Amino acid sequence: MANIAIMGFGTVGSGVAEVVHTNQDSIRRRTLEPVTVKYILDTRDFPNSTYGHLVIHDFSIIEQDPEIQVVVECIGGCGVALDFTRRALLAGKDVVTSNKALVAAHGLELLALAKEQGRNFLFEASVGGGIPVLRPLAFCLAGNRIEEICGILNGTTNYILTKMIRDGEQFDDVLKRAQEKGYAEADPTDDVEGKDACRKICILAALAYGIHVYPEQVYTCGITGIRPQDVACADALGMQIKLFGRTFLTEEGKIALYVSPHLIPNDKPLASVEGVFNAIMIRGNAVGETMFYGRGAGKLPTASAVVGDVVDCILHREKRRAIDWEAGSGEEVVPFESLELRWLVRTEAAAGAVAAALGPVEAVPGQNGAYVTGPVSKAKLDELREKGFSILSAIPVLD
Repeated sequence: MANIAIMGFGTVGSGVAEVVHTNQDSIRRRTLEPVTVKYILDTRDFPNSTYGHLVIHDFSIIEQDPEIQVVVECIGGCGVALDFTRRALLAGKDVVTSNKALVAAHGLELLALAKEQGRNFLFEASVGGGIPVLRPLAFCLAGNRIEEICGILNGTTNYILTKMIRDGEQFDDVLKRAQEKGYAEADPTDDVEGKDACRKICILAALAYGIHVYPEQVYTCGITGIRPQDVACADALGMQIKLFGRTFLTEEGKIALYVSPHLIPNDKPLASVEGVFNAIMIRGNAVGETMFYGRGAGKLPTASAVVGDVVDCILHREKRRAIDWEAGSGEEVVPFESLELRWLVRTEAAAGAVAAALGPVEAVPGQNGAYVTGPVSKAKLDELREKGFSILSAIPVLD
């Protein structure tokens, strides 16, 4: 019998308990032994829960129990979750987490500690919720040089943009409705400012390129600045606005990564992804483009990915999964401000002045004061702003 402990009995933690119980027969066929939840660690009691009798409040019980093989971290954040994860690994237990903040900030340290202890630290659910993407990236696509990853990594922002595009609604109105439906948190900052997507693109880049990139190193722009005028410009060009996390190799072999709204043509697969769904495109030099699509969050989809990692840990207890990356020097990452991209620029300046400042530009049909530029850097746009040049908005164009 394989015994596991769940830390945190919120949305994901309760989902993990439910999936382990409901799918115990199919899980047993894969692990060749029963998998049982022995403890649930939380600061609260759950007297009305089916699993209430499993609740404990002292982590040391889990830490010191030799029967616990896998610890599932669903606490969130980088406080006690980091402390308990370290201690679980040092106690010789595998750890599975859905905590993107923990992996993005401390993945390098925790993977090194897991390797030192001969244990697994797995985190499939930290990116894409129930979408299997990290394991395919790390193993199935291992024969490729990954040239680009670009994805809709946050369902909340995709829902908001979908409603703005389809119904012409204002950002604030759609956000309020998303909160009422439970798609957005009471404090939606991490979602709408792009921080959630930033953590996920850091994890994807680390797996793709073998270098840890901290969220603080990544240019991050959310969707709070998107206006109906931007949506109208995109529509006039046969495009949509999506919030993408993107990373790619430059011609010099360096890593570019950033989070930003983009214009994308309607005929591209990522443009058709609507509502709370996520989609991640990975392009390898051998396989070409592959796309992973599905529910990027939610109780059971995320729990599905967590339990998949639990099964993986049980199957690979004697020989750990070879997932590692290096610290890097920071010089591997190209500053976003220096990347030359095409941009949709809305401005009060005359067409001649825009062309003189940015080089050849293409006017957006029917949208006065809106232009698509040739390749130009954000640094150049910022320089123009500082000199008083009127730029109302600037959004990268992904052709």
